[in-house]
Amino acid sequence: MKVTHLTSVHKYNDTRIFLKECTTIAKHDYEVSLVAPQAIEGVYNNVNVYSLNLIYKNRIERFFKSTKLIVEKAMEIDSDIYHFHDPELIPVGIELKKRGKRIIYDIHEDVPRQILNKHWIPGPLRKIISFLFEKYEDSMVKKFDAIIAATPHIEQRFKKNNNLVVNVSNYPIQEELISSRNQMKKENTVVYIGGITEERGSITMLNAINKTSGALNLAGKIINSEEEYKLKSHSVWQAKVNYLGFLDRNQIKSILATSKAGLVVLEPRLNFIDSLPIKMFEYMSAGIPVIASNFPLWKEIIEGNNCGICVDPFNVDEIATAIQWVLDNPDEAEKMGENGRNAVERKYNWETESKKLIKVYSSLVYKGNMEE
Repeated sequence: MKVTHLTSVHKYNDTRIFLKECTTIAKHDYEVSLVAPQAIEGVYNNVNVYSLNLIYKNRIERFFKSTKLIVEKAMEIDSDIYHFHDPELIPVGIELKKRGKRIIYDIHEDVPRQILNKHWIPGPLRKIISFLFEKYEDSMVKKFDAIIAATPHIEQRFKKNNNLVVNVSNYPIQEELISSRNQMKKENTVVYIGGITEERGSITMLNAINKTSGALNLAGKIINSEEEYKLKSHSVWQAKVNYLGFLDRNQIKSILATSKAGLVVLEPRLNFIDSLPIKMFEYMSAGIPVIASNFPLWKEIIEGNNCGICVDPFNVDEIATAIQWVLDNPDEAEKMGENGRNAVERKYNWETESKKLIKVYSSLVYKGNMEE
């Protein structure tokens, strides 16, 4: 049974798409391919990687160019099942469905809520575009064979529109990020890993770390030049921020091993409140306490497992107090980290989620055999 994953946005070695989903499926006797932009072509983890040579000036041009190119590449590979990961590829999914293929739409984000925070969309248009896209997406998912949802919230949204909707959360691979005790030479630092924007707490984290005796390891991509200017001109940037840029998986493991806590103090935006950010679970997997926004879902996870501290993401003093407590109480903080690690081993791990993914594939193979 041939399977092809399609993306026009993500890198070919994306953690969820390649390392978790494609690699898992390949281990279960499927012939797996992945089409991604500007990929280094080859065979990795028994996955055939193909490059989409997509050059564009803006998002609109990417949308129109990617649709045509991906349909052509997909039909050239000629798989039985196509699994796509970007909302802009919905037309690709529809076209491939018309050609008799089985289609999975993997929904990583609650896009209508995400649109409300897109700075490149003029403010007055965001609500209109969000509303129209939600209607469009709700209608289109009815045509696909299965929907994979990255969170329970997304799963619930689409259950009324498709008969096969399954939540496959983006939890960490159990053994990937844990370090042995002799590798964990802790420094007086806390860490943030992910996209760096104000709504994700970038300025707030700098203001908070300035009120502590520690320093901040900041890893990830700064979203735009305006954000970069604000951060680098901040009074604390030179003295207490170690900016690491984009890290590979081994580098992430190393920085987690040396940090005393992980930060995820996102603002209470609609697209964040019900999300399950992978960074939160990666901190837990690495055995360090989590300092997280006090959203109800996150409090249930963090406080329910006694693996960190939940804070008001707008309260700099509260965040600073939480950071300082971790730095001043290493034994208690280590116990929190162990609790988080245990929770990952019990529940929040990819090994558990992958079984649900394979079950979806098995049902589509069965469905295809019945139709044939």
